[in-house]
Amino acid sequence: MRMHNADETCGIAQAALVLGDWWNVLVLREVARGHVRFDELAAEIGLSRKVLTERLGRLVAHGVLHRSLYQRRPVRYEYLLTDAGAALLPLLVAMQDWGDRWVLGDGSVTATATEDSAEHARVHALVGTRLPDGLELPGARGADLPLVSPDAAATVLFTYPGTGVDWGEPIPGAAGCTLENRLFRDAWPDFRRAGVDVRGISTQLPYEQAEFGSAEQVPYDLLSDARHHLAAALRLPTFRGAGRLRHKRLILVVDAERIVRHTLFPVVDIPHAVAQSLSLATESA
Repeated sequence: MRMHNADETCGIAQAALVLGDWWNVLVLREVARGHVRFDELAAEIGLSRKVLTERLGRLVAHGVLHRSLYQRRPVRYEYLLTDAGAALLPLLVAMQDWGDRWVLGDGSVTATATEDSAEHARVHALVGTRLPDGLELPGARGADLPLVSPDAAATVLFTYPGTGVDWGEPIPGAAGCTLENRLFRDAWPDFRRAGVDVRGISTQLPYEQAEFGSAEQVPYDLLSDARHHLAAALRLPTFRGAGRLRHKRLILVVDAERIVRHTLFPVVDIPHAVAQSLSLATESA
């Protein structure tokens, strides 16, 4: 791709060299979802082997992917995100948010979804899929934690927009985050008796979650998706509110093998959804 001399100092133009190709964006989308081997990528994207080889080579050359050997006979590589590649994930999530709102939606800002929306279809299509290997998020208590508790028969993951947030304007579906956490907190003994763990996830920073967790005496882990790794990996619905991309409220029930068994989205009746997640997780345990 030729560039005008005036673009040499423009970060947007330089980023367009990497992301300006349709296939490059889709390759990065699939790598973020955990499809890191050549055959997986070819199957998911529907791209010819020749074109995929070219695109992977370009992304490696640009420094956003690196090849990692996983088999010697015959030689096979995985394509993994570099730090530069991981730094592109918020951009991919922002592109998805824009597409959901302005192309697939009516342009309105909402923290929920209708049953005929693309977001609804994507979330419910997660049933039967396996969470990507090695995906961890920063916990409010300091360390990175896996999405699924290693000692639980099932794990309930619930995403929410954020606690203690002044939205500045009414956003449908955004209110109720503190209530949701309190309901999960109060039901925590029932979850534990069933061998089920609970993890709350938002794009708030770990220290923000830690302050909330301490004030509300939250007994389960709160995880930060501020870098949008989970949103990109599962193509979760987001919206922009109070200056930040935020998760829409949903619940995933995941078994010990990291398979998504149930999804609840949209979550309109929060008390009912919390009780339902316990019932579904108990069945999956």
